[in-house]
Amino acid sequence: MAEIKVPELAESITEGTIAKWLKNVGEHVEQGDYLIELETDKVNIEVISDYSGTLTEQKFEEGDTVTVGETIAIVDETGAGAVPSVASKPQEEPVEAAKPSAAPAVNVSSPANVQKEKSDNEPLQRPIASPAARKLAREKGINLQEIPTTDPLGRVRKQDVSSFEKGSSQKPASAKAGTPPVVEDSSKPVVYERMSRRRQTIAKRLVEVTNTAAMLTTFNEIDMTAVMDLRKRWKTQFAEEHDVRLGFMSFFTKAVVAALKKFPHINAEIQGDQLLVKKYYDIGMAVSTEEGLVVPVVRDADRKSFAEIEGDIAHLAEKARSNKLSLNDLQGGTFTITNGGVFGSLLSTPILNGPQVGILGMHSIQLRPVAIDKDTMENRPMMYVALSYDHRIVDGMEAVSFLVTIKKLLEDPEKLLLEG
Repeated sequence: MAEIKVPELAESITEGTIAKWLKNVGEHVEQGDYLIELETDKVNIEVISDYSGTLTEQKFEEGDTVTVGETIAIVDETGAGAVPSVASKPQEEPVEAAKPSAAPAVNVSSPANVQKEKSDNEPLQRPIASPAARKLAREKGINLQEIPTTDPLGRVRKQDVSSFEKGSSQKPASAKAGTPPVVEDSSKPVVYERMSRRRQTIAKRLVEVTNTAAMLTTFNEIDMTAVMDLRKRWKTQFAEEHDVRLGFMSFFTKAVVAALKKFPHINAEIQGDQLLVKKYYDIGMAVSTEEGLVVPVVRDADRKSFAEIEGDIAHLAEKARSNKLSLNDLQGGTFTITNGGVFGSLLSTPILNGPQVGILGMHSIQLRPVAIDKDTMENRPMMYVALSYDHRIVDGMEAVSFLVTIKKLLEDPEKLLLEG
């Protein structure tokens, strides 16, 4: 029998959640076949089998949390392993009876014994629980039957045990951590959805940023006439020569890089009582996916042409939406750009992508009347832009000047060829 273990994931990732089993118990597995899809804080990773044979045991269920080095499955390399019932996956010790000395040893691989474990002081029905939950409950001395669960099938998971405090069984369900509030009117339709690991991580990081950074936002508006005229003149030739569309993001990226060079503290981060000022420009691009917001990074944006930046953005966005981003795609950004305008946002205050100290928010382009001089008004395509920054190291004057620099460059985009 060969054990399949969770491989090393990345330096900062030590655990993940089983999103999906790709092979079922009893199926033949070839070396290199994908066994599970593992959801980590940043990306989904497919774990392969290092052995060929029959998958005889899945030690965890979908939704369970596993750590690096932990055994998740057993493969019989002879290919002759018997297929256990689903209920026997994985083999575990039964819940301790009130009088353990009076109960014989139980073989949990026997379907009859899985159906019920009988003794004078135990109920006939054994609680359904994941292996990790049973192990943790034994370590804490908690009876699984006392633990409430929100699982529709009544399964007790590890997180249910972790959030359960012994002696709290008399408290209302809404008071227990990790359980949903009591719905007063049961006639109203509701649906509980499990938060994905990525969504939980996003929530945790956003709260951490708002609790630790002195975040402030400053606003300005940009007349997009010049950029739109330039794109109109060159978009066909640009697409023919570079096989990529000329969008707004390359203009904003170039303008951001030029502004970061003038105001380097916005391209820094705090490490203890020191500032780490970065002399490179890896710009994160916020991308919305079904799993939540991700921020892949365009590396060395200061050294790349408009076409290279547009190509990188298109490639990273496609990888993000098909869930193919690697950890390297997401790590190490120095500044972030987010474009709520693609969804119709007129104005917003973006939250910092820690440990970065600056993020630029783009918004919808709208025709608005603009005073050209004291006698003339024109309708111009205008965009509100927002810069959120960490006031601990970025002063208001720097932040405002940074945003004004971007405004000037985009309203006269030919300057980007010299300064970007």
